[in-house]
Amino acid sequence: MNINIRKFFLENVSIRQTIFKNTFWLVFAEITSRILGLALIIYVARILGAIEYGKFMFAFSFVSVVVLFSDLGVIDIVTRDLSRNKEKEKEFSSILTLNIVLSVATLLLMLLGSFFITTDLVIRRIIWILSFFILMTNFFGIFYAFLRSRQKMEYEASIKITQNIIMAGALFFVIFYFPSATNLSYGYLLSNLIALPLLLLFFHFYFTPLKLNWNKNIFSILKTSWPLSFGFTTSWIYISVSSILLGYFGLIAENGWYSAASKIALATVVPADLIIRSFYPALSGFFLHSKEKLQKSWDHLMELMIFLAIPTVTGGVVLAPKIIDFFYGSNFNPSILAFQLLMYLIGISLISYPFSLILVVCDQQKKNFLLILAGATMSCILGVIIIPIYGFYGMVVSTIISSAVILFLTIIASKYFTPISIFKTKFVKTIIASGFSSLLMFFMVRLPAVYNLNIFYSVAFGALTYFIIFFCLTRFTKILSFFNEKRI
Repeated sequence: MNINIRKFFLENVSIRQTIFKNTFWLVFAEITSRILGLALIIYVARILGAIEYGKFMFAFSFVSVVVLFSDLGVIDIVTRDLSRNKEKEKEFSSILTLNIVLSVATLLLMLLGSFFITTDLVIRRIIWILSFFILMTNFFGIFYAFLRSRQKMEYEASIKITQNIIMAGALFFVIFYFPSATNLSYGYLLSNLIALPLLLLFFHFYFTPLKLNWNKNIFSILKTSWPLSFGFTTSWIYISVSSILLGYFGLIAENGWYSAASKIALATVVPADLIIRSFYPALSGFFLHSKEKLQKSWDHLMELMIFLAIPTVTGGVVLAPKIIDFFYGSNFNPSILAFQLLMYLIGISLISYPFSLILVVCDQQKKNFLLILAGATMSCILGVIIIPIYGFYGMVVSTIISSAVILFLTIIASKYFTPISIFKTKFVKTIIASGFSSLLMFFMVRLPAVYNLNIFYSVAFGALTYFIIFFCLTRFTKILSFFNEKRI
């Protein structure tokens, strides 16, 4: 029995088992990381307050967007190509060299950009410190890509958990004894200075010897990879761009409120992000070898996103006041409406992920890139117009409008440029079942006896209610379908 359990969780046996195993390890790692991260964010926001926290998040959002130039989609293209052809693992040393060259160039871009994005010397210094941190963090990604291509997410989980434990320890120490936005940045940098050498040693001895190999043709990989710069789960891009705009307009306190809400909103995307990562290698392989399996797997992914999106939005909107008050306190009450609005953005993003992913899997990454870029540009233009009138709430609304337009265009692109059929009767059934279950969940959670519970109990009760009702509805429809077939 012990051998079977070990085999199930540590070896790739079948398609379903491998996807489940990968999802399990990624979920385990992310839950551990998110719990530590959420506890840290709550503590930091409470200690620093909206203004200091707003300064930090403005700088963090800036480097988080600029760091895309240090990757230019190389991580995702490595995952896809190595999943299709194991022989390409021989090129890993060249890819590693390319990643370092891009990182150095991006560092210079960050340092130069800090002089144009803000005149605040404190924020500028935070940007400098976080530039080194974010580049190191992004460097981890190239190793994760290698592990994902082998569908060995259990190792990625171990590395991430270790990294986040080190980070949490360093940051809690810094913010407890030396509370300031600048010192918090030093804490982030210190954690990666400890974690990165450990990763390099582990990978060198357990997977493949690390070495640098300059290949004059290595830049050719960028011809394919650059459209993957934004990745698939794009809600963080819209939110980061919004944070940068708020900081640029000098709305520092508002940026603190907005960032507090967005941190929790983005946490709700974690399950979808993990599912996408688990499906990506499998879908990439099916695209070459089996269009039937590609369609079937994509259908499962789409149903999972519908299953997650509707209750996530519903629960987030109804419980927003309790969530913000519990985590941040009354000083962050302006974050409540921002959080409710952001949940609609999250819902749109969850539905868009399968369409973005299938475009990339089917070698249509340029179209996906242009759609995301168009959405971010539209959000910026609308934000510049709306922010002076409605403040940071206007920024959130502009982002929702932009993401909804891009979702529609992404669906159209998926229909015409990929081999999958995107309109299925079973999707409608899933939407109806999920919508009805979410509606009942909404009324149940609104009951005073449930709403006044501790937030974790309220969330657990709502989730359990949704799962039970959804399960009963789907089982009931299957039974009806069975009897209808018998009559025929």
